[in-house]
Amino acid sequence: MADAHAKPQHDYHLVNPSPWPVLGAVGALVIAIGGVCFMQYLKGGDFPIFGFNISNPWLFFIGLLIVMFTMFGWWSDTIKESHQGYHTRVVQLHLRYGMIMFIASEVMFFAAWFWAFFDAALFPNEAVQVARDQFTGGVWPPKGVEVLDPFHLPLYNTIILLLSGTTVTWAHHALLHNDRRGLVSGLVLTVALGLLFTCVQAYEYIHAPFAFKDSIYGATFFMATGFHGFHVIIGTIFLFVCLLRAIAGDFTPQKHFGFEAAAWYWHFVDVVWLFLFSCIYVWGSAGAPVHG
Repeated sequence: MADAHAKPQHDYHLVNPSPWPVLGAVGALVIAIGGVCFMQYLKGGDFPIFGFNISNPWLFFIGLLIVMFTMFGWWSDTIKESHQGYHTRVVQLHLRYGMIMFIASEVMFFAAWFWAFFDAALFPNEAVQVARDQFTGGVWPPKGVEVLDPFHLPLYNTIILLLSGTTVTWAHHALLHNDRRGLVSGLVLTVALGLLFTCVQAYEYIHAPFAFKDSIYGATFFMATGFHGFHVIIGTIFLFVCLLRAIAGDFTPQKHFGFEAAAWYWHFVDVVWLFLFSCIYVWGSAGAPVHG
């Protein structure tokens, strides 16, 4: 009887009480308040609460550390539960549903940035230069804006991401065939290509002929491409953790959802970049003078 209670006769996992949801919520709240404080600090303003001025950058980073600690602890517990045999076929299916829903929510984020860009690009008479409060001249890109050459660094980054999609697929197939060397090699190449993409985009941002605050073109460009660049960084970290786990022998051909989720996320990042390159770099800059 005691053994029957210790081993429930169902495929679901009833998790033990965990501090991570509450701690994660606290971290998110601190980040939200800290973000406002950080912005007030940057523009030299005050943010008084109960008579204290909390206009400083530190609250935001404290919240970020809380969230990162929560992520590390929560995902570590999930990995331990998998090793303990709690991730049955039903639990794995639900984990996949959760990852699909997360990626769907990310699609909505990017839909918002694309909406903002196309709203300004298709109706330039209504778009104003935010910093100078002047009309765009009825054209897109706005008059006076020099754009980046889409077939220079952006094309390089497109090739880099497409290659990284190939290497992560190679790693996935190697894992399914229990080829540990191919798995590790594919992940090493994918992480390296992700880092290379980030370096190229950082160089592009540093040498961009327009700034975020100069015009609606700069604002929509940097929001869309920068948000994608942030996802590339997150995806690279995700894959690097998978690389460490692959070296440690955590993944098997039968159980490797952590790697599968990282591969899904990376392919999502690839597809979004193709839309960014086609719509913002190529179509969105057509007809404007090219910088350099």
